[in-house]
Amino acid sequence: MFRMKTFCVAYDLNSPSQDYARLIEAIKSYGTWWHHLDSAWFIKSPHSASEIRDHLGRLIDSNDELLVFEVGTHWAGKGFEQKGYDWLKSNW
Repeated sequence: MFRMKTFCVAYDLNSPSQDYARLIEAIKSYGTWWHHLDSAWFIKSPHSASEIRDHLGRLIDSNDELLVFEVGTHWAGKGFEQKGYDWLKSNW
């Protein structure tokens, strides 16, 4: 059985009038996700950061930016709704 890990996925799509729909659907396809900030998502996955990068990277242009990293043990936030803090506490 694979261990589910929490990842942060952040991106900047730099082309004017870029369509985020395909990328967002691919992020949501991981099943367990939380989105609050404009271009930052948290997902749960048994895959590695590079596997997620490769999967999502096929959906962006060569001048776009994508960052995927496994979340560590400490975090702090400010200004989120309670449901955001609840998701983070449950999935960190």
